[in-house]
Amino acid sequence: MSDNRRRIDQIVDEDFVADLGSLSLDVLRERRRLCDQVENELSYYRRMLHGRMDLLLFELRRRRGEETRSLMEALPEILSDSGSGYEPSGRPIKVAIPDLPDQRRRRIDEVLEADFLTRIALVEESELLEIQLALVETEADISAQRHTVQEKFNLVQAELTNRYKEGLANFDELLGRTD
Repeated sequence: MSDNRRRIDQIVDEDFVADLGSLSLDVLRERRRLCDQVENELSYYRRMLHGRMDLLLFELRRRRGEETRSLMEALPEILSDSGSGYEPSGRPIKVAIPDLPDQRRRRIDEVLEADFLTRIALVEESELLEIQLALVETEADISAQRHTVQEKFNLVQAELTNRYKEGLANFDELLGRTD
């Protein structure tokens, strides 16, 4: 597997989970770790996108007279997790901001760097609708990637679990025990 490709490209490649039974424990663990890191990164991006989408939606509702509070008054409620559509994956939640790779500009970078939040009250509604569309499309792409990464993680994890169940791997190795 080429290390020159982006991490997400390595994971979505069908070879990533091809013939898992022939891979060493170290390779399996590294692939699981890679999936976990990329899933954490994608989850972070989704949270960032959802926050912007919620702020933009509030502003559109405010402009239509459906909301009487100012954006600043509603900010704590908007940024809380209630109503965000967040669905836990069952895996532990990582709170730390991931160490994001320094790569060429991607659509997610462009969307998240857009400065509309600093000037939201001044932006024409037509531009807000364009921004909303870009956010929704980008979130859908990120969600699809995240789903794929989770599927690959589950396949690698299942192979590791199977090896432990069949006695082909020793749990004590992970703990550094050799006695």
